[in-house]
Amino acid sequence: MNKEKKIKFLSGNEACGEGAIVAGCRFFGGYPISPSSEIAEFMSRRLPMVGGTFIQMEDELSSMGAILGASIAGAKSMTATSGPGLSLMQENIGFGAMGEIPAVVVDVMRGGPSTGNPTGPSQSDVMAIRWGTHGDHPAVALCPESVNEVFLLTIEAFNISELIRTPVIFAMDEITAHMREKVEILSEDDVKIVNRKKPKKEPYLPYEYDEDDLVPPLPGYGEGYRFHITGLNHDKTGFPTNKAELMEQGNKRLMEKLERNKSKIMKHEEFMTDDAEVLIVAYGSSARAAKRAVKDARGKGIKAGLFRPITLYPLSEESLRNCAKRVRKVIVPEMNLGQYLTIVERVTGRVAPIVPINQVDGEPITPQKILSKIEE
Repeated sequence: MNKEKKIKFLSGNEACGEGAIVAGCRFFGGYPISPSSEIAEFMSRRLPMVGGTFIQMEDELSSMGAILGASIAGAKSMTATSGPGLSLMQENIGFGAMGEIPAVVVDVMRGGPSTGNPTGPSQSDVMAIRWGTHGDHPAVALCPESVNEVFLLTIEAFNISELIRTPVIFAMDEITAHMREKVEILSEDDVKIVNRKKPKKEPYLPYEYDEDDLVPPLPGYGEGYRFHITGLNHDKTGFPTNKAELMEQGNKRLMEKLERNKSKIMKHEEFMTDDAEVLIVAYGSSARAAKRAVKDARGKGIKAGLFRPITLYPLSEESLRNCAKRVRKVIVPEMNLGQYLTIVERVTGRVAPIVPINQVDGEPITPQKILSKIEE
């Protein structure tokens, strides 16, 4: 007998909370900020129902510190914020990368810089997500286009974070966060759930890693192991080192572990790209407008297609290059002044002319605006 589907009509922010619960999130530490506040409100109600803990912190710096601490104690942890809060979290995001602490940071993008446009849509954090914290660090960011995908990709964000032991950014724009759509709520039995590796041998060295994936095991504090975590360069014991060869080896491994596991992480969608002569590269809600524009262009006899990065980082570079080399024009619509455009230019090598569509007026990019560029 088929199990009856559980369908809910949710906002993106609510779907994010539902996905986090299914993924096993049992701690949320955060500070309210538009347009992400509904995630905190949702988690404050839902987490106690499943034995989890919600704490409203005094600011975004402490929020990030709280979820890293809870993660080290063994709990899958999440916070949610927007651009100004993400800026304040960057130092601790770097600490999470260096200490290899799994956590999920939801960033609901709004207009900037500074307080900017708190309630309007934007995609202005794309570069801050990748380069906001200093130093070379593994950057993983997922970006949904629909509310149902918010639910599924939130689970994926937790899985990736646990898989390679690093903070993962879940980036959606205000439109995706606040619109309401049908969501199929899956249970833990219906989806793949990844949990962090635990130590299997003694003596335990906190940063002794397997050569296959370069990821060390991570017990929780209180599970019988004593270990030290620092933001300083460290050796396999977890204590600081200033030995040149160990610092180089450690910093390179942080990046290499992402590269080694990239095939398990990267996601993208190709829509009508097989015979496309005009390629649109778009993400988030702008990709939805682009998909409509592609259909309208096809109706007019123009062979357009869409490449949608689902993981903004790491980007499926080879797939994008293959799409770009077959077309006569690449169009990149985004609600900023060209942040992801620079990445598209680097990856494609400008094998075809690249046309930006940039909008920062707090309004969404329309299908008609994209279609007009396709027709030019």
